[in-house]
Amino acid sequence: MADSTGLLQFVSPYAFEAMQKVDVVRLAALSDPELRLLLPCLVRMALCAPADQSQSWAQDKKLILRLLAGVEAVNSIVALLSVDFHALEQDARKELQLRQKAGGANAESILVSQLQHGLTLEFEHSDPLRRLRLTLSELLAIMNKVADSNGEFFLKSSELFESPVYLEEVADVLCILQAELPSLLPIVDVAEALLHVRNGDWFLCLLVANVPDSFNEVCRGLIKNGERQDEESVGGRRRTEALRQLCQMNPSQALNIRAMVVEECHLPGLGVALTLDYKPDTADDAVSPLVSYVSGLLLGTNSKVRTWFSMFIRNGQQRKRESSSVLWQMRRQLLLELVAILPRSRSTHVPNDGDPEEGGGSGYSGLREEHVVKASALLRLYCALMGIAGLRPTDEEAEQLLQLMTSRPPATPAGVRFVSLSFCKLLAFPTLVSTPEQEQLMVMWLSWMIKEEEYFESAAGVSASFGEMLLLVAMYFHSNQLSSIIELVCSTLGMKIAIKPSSLSKMKTIFTQEIFTEQVVTAHAVRVAVTNNLSANITGFLPIHCIYQLLRSRAFTKHKVSIKDWIYRQLCQTTTPIHTQLIPLIDAYINSILTPASKANPEATNQPITEQEILNVFQSCAAQGESGRVGRQRYSITTQLLVLYYILSYEENLLASTKQLALMQRKPKSYSAALMDQIPIKYLVTQAQGLQQELGGLHSALLRLLATNYPHLCLVEDWVCEEEVTGTLPLLRKMMLPSNSCRYTQSQLHQAFQKLPSSSPRLMRILERLTLLSPGDLIPYAEALTASMALLLEPAVPRRILQTLNKLWMGLNTVMPRRLWVMTVNALQPSAKLLRQQRYTQNDLMVDPLIVLRCDQRVYRCPPLMDIVLHMLNGYLLASKAHLQCHLKETADFDRQIQTVSNLGVPGQPDTPEVTREELKNALLAAQDSAAVQILLEVCLPNSEEQQLGAGAAATESLLKSVRGPAPARSRQGGPGPGGGAAGVDDTEPEGGLLSDLREVQCLICCLLHQMFIADPNIAKLVHFQGYPQALLPLTVAGIPSIHICLDFIPELLAQPQLEKQIFAIQLLSYLCTQYALPKSLSVARLAISVMGTLLTVLTRAKRFSFFMPTLPCLVSFCQAFPPLYDDVASLLIQVGQVCASDVATKARDVDPLIARLQYLKEKPQDAVLPGRGSSSSLTLPQKTAEELGGADPDVQLCYCIEATFMDIISSTLHGL
Repeated sequence: MADSTGLLQFVSPYAFEAMQKVDVVRLAALSDPELRLLLPCLVRMALCAPADQSQSWAQDKKLILRLLAGVEAVNSIVALLSVDFHALEQDARKELQLRQKAGGANAESILVSQLQHGLTLEFEHSDPLRRLRLTLSELLAIMNKVADSNGEFFLKSSELFESPVYLEEVADVLCILQAELPSLLPIVDVAEALLHVRNGDWFLCLLVANVPDSFNEVCRGLIKNGERQDEESVGGRRRTEALRQLCQMNPSQALNIRAMVVEECHLPGLGVALTLDYKPDTADDAVSPLVSYVSGLLLGTNSKVRTWFSMFIRNGQQRKRESSSVLWQMRRQLLLELVAILPRSRSTHVPNDGDPEEGGGSGYSGLREEHVVKASALLRLYCALMGIAGLRPTDEEAEQLLQLMTSRPPATPAGVRFVSLSFCKLLAFPTLVSTPEQEQLMVMWLSWMIKEEEYFESAAGVSASFGEMLLLVAMYFHSNQLSSIIELVCSTLGMKIAIKPSSLSKMKTIFTQEIFTEQVVTAHAVRVAVTNNLSANITGFLPIHCIYQLLRSRAFTKHKVSIKDWIYRQLCQTTTPIHTQLIPLIDAYINSILTPASKANPEATNQPITEQEILNVFQSCAAQGESGRVGRQRYSITTQLLVLYYILSYEENLLASTKQLALMQRKPKSYSAALMDQIPIKYLVTQAQGLQQELGGLHSALLRLLATNYPHLCLVEDWVCEEEVTGTLPLLRKMMLPSNSCRYTQSQLHQAFQKLPSSSPRLMRILERLTLLSPGDLIPYAEALTASMALLLEPAVPRRILQTLNKLWMGLNTVMPRRLWVMTVNALQPSAKLLRQQRYTQNDLMVDPLIVLRCDQRVYRCPPLMDIVLHMLNGYLLASKAHLQCHLKETADFDRQIQTVSNLGVPGQPDTPEVTREELKNALLAAQDSAAVQILLEVCLPNSEEQQLGAGAAATESLLKSVRGPAPARSRQGGPGPGGGAAGVDDTEPEGGLLSDLREVQCLICCLLHQMFIADPNIAKLVHFQGYPQALLPLTVAGIPSIHICLDFIPELLAQPQLEKQIFAIQLLSYLCTQYALPKSLSVARLAISVMGTLLTVLTRAKRFSFFMPTLPCLVSFCQAFPPLYDDVASLLIQVGQVCASDVATKARDVDPLIARLQYLKEKPQDAVLPGRGSSSSLTLPQKTAEELGGADPDVQLCYCIEATFMDIISSTLHGL
């Protein structure tokens, strides 16, 4: 730093520590030259009044005085302390003000008068006060110039601070000045000024040594004012050297000062220099302090620090190589550490036990085990220096790095890590290999890696070895996925490095042509052992990554290597949490099965997993279904879910690829329906629902496949039922169940069913006990429960048993719906069919869902069992839709292909349009759904026994309605009208009143029809265009909330040419108007009245009677719902009456008085009722007359019906007031 600093003696760490601790004994042990440097502080300590008045300090002070007594220089320091420092400070402050006014250093000095000689001679001949003034004036001048320099460094030539003869006296004066005038001379400002004079670092160390408590303050101030890059300027290097000398004086604080450097991002060279100077008390054999420090800066999370230090490396390389440069000192030290751990001998590699293939003449020595971790740290550091900081290695560094990277570590986990890092460094910096000899060395090392990979994995006991990484890189090179290689390298090294893809061309040639040809890669990959218990907890690069990339590049099919067995074995060796690569692997495998590698070779595909292998995976589930609890499953739930995903995804992709497969004349085999029937799909999905966190995206993928291909397993009511079965309350009930409680067997349950009704209490106990079990534990009892369902149809069976059975069935439906449905349908067949032992299969029921309704007729009056039947019917209707859609996709493109081939050469022969097949499918589904609805509506009708039981109640109910009268029109519409059959539905109830089996079944059916109409409104339209018994209209309109959609198509129904459909439309509309008195209903009612008026003019006499007799009573409902229609209805009734009267004008009976009466009723309706509105005798008279005239002329009957309608309208109006 200065010319004479090499000759000067600095304060030793021993002396500084003695001063810091005021250890008098150690101070006494110092030599005279060392003690001379500390005299200013010791003299002040001896002369000044101490704050510590203890006896011990008094003794120490005596020792200090005795120590100072023999030193001659003490007298001069005592003289300095005798000066009036207050006056000196005042003069100094005046001089500062004078300098500020003058604006420079040329102003006259108050402290020092005109100098006759130079500073040195003046200092020599001056008394103590003048010496203080001379030094203070010079120091203030330097500090003033520093303040005005704006950060630009300068070196002040000062004779006073450069003369070697007076350096010690000047240092004494400087220390005394700073100690006595701390406010005028802050120690940090003094330290900053000393950097700008020669010997400044020596003066600074003496100053701090005499004020040891200021060490951290001085260092922090110097660092804060320092440069971001210290080696770029003279000032930076002087500051670094000064701080380095301070830390050598106080080595215990060196690491703290280094931390300040990093915190401020100033003086990077100082941080490296302090690390080079640092000598730890206990040597760490693993990683040196320099490697740890630089690695922490470049690989830490602080990007600001990383950029700051990287700039230090880059800037340092631009200057010529200097031995004094801190950067080159660092590089030299790193190279020495690298060479120190290189294998000493290049002799043979000692083979490990059990490694017979390791030859003794390989010519390569092994890396010692204690050096492996240090070697890995060095490799990562050099990667960071070259990749992040842009270090350009010298030839010597590159040669030694390559020697280290191609060394052979022992078979330990650390050795596996070292090989992986070496391999990735070769890929990241291929320029390290520049000569043919080096290239040959690298090839031989890579060949050794391939050879030793399996042994390393077994000996080191790690699942992820470098063999998978080699395979993966080879596959990436073959598929030209260079970006994937770069990502792999960066993730392995743990740092983001900018690697140009073009730099990998040489490595690509070596890999693809010399080491790993594609055929070698595929042949080697299938021999790699699968990962046992593969899960997301196993990190690193595994065989599954390699196989996945080979599947994507179609290498297996191209070279005719079967990969099916490897994938099957890996799927069987999985556990939770699921590995993220498993689902992409299955998808790629399915794609390789269905899509050939090239059009030229359509047979180049992989083989699918066989049905027997799939069945083996699900044997544990099947065993659980047969024998109840299973102690240990052969395959994990993860394996079963993955295989289920494979099957469902395979079938979906097979259907989606039908067109392409047809063009290539290929038809891969689909899995049989028998196989699908044996897989407990719903049970597995239910299990997956509780493992969603551990299964990643597998659960949602399975739900998507189910919704598409198995919609009957995704019913909304099933999900709601699952909440009831698996919710908190059932869980609490199960927890309260004692573990040693009585357990019933399937045979006991079967015997209790057979002895009904005498065994009802015992059966009830068994069923209640079963309700406490989970759905999975109920599976063994499924067959016994369903097989005995027909026995519950006997009349003496308690309702509670039926309800409990329904609850158990719904629970089982959450885990095994398809098998349960088939067993239930077969169990509920009529007894005649059971004698023939006709057993339906799953496929039979999907082809014809109406089989479900061909059950024992007694089921239709057993609400708990009817609920089960309706649930199955809804499911099979959805399953039939999916089945037909699947069948259409399977056959459509092949049929089109055959049709296209057969039509070749035949002009004018069009292809069969695809839309026809779709329309046929839709027509079949519509017919199927409408048939189911019609059958269910027919079930709602009371049978003959129910009608006989409810005849008296119907009459009473009808009478009460006519008297109470919110809707007396219903009591008037007898016979063929819409209310004629209403007594059979609304009013015909058994002795239990509304709480009857028929009523409950009707409610269940209406709920299902409501769901069907919402799901597909076209079903509602089709059913109502077909029509159904008019007696059901009150039930359907009141019980099916969604039936209001019929208002949309009633105008279209009125326009039909068939008279029966027009009658049904008007009757339906009459009930809808009463139920939904909406503006839309009003407009449709107006249309219906208009249509009736139009038909009056065109219908013949016979058709007029058959049309108006059932529709005229509907006008009462129109008027009741919408009073504004009264005028239109009255006009229509008079028109109909006039037409009928004109036809019977020539008859013996004259009906003109009737017409006159109708006209009078229209004008004065209030006169039609006798006084006392409660009496209805006059209103019922015309109806009785019409009944008496049943054999009379139809027109006469119609006239009396018109009058009765008039009276009902008037009655309903008056009741509404």
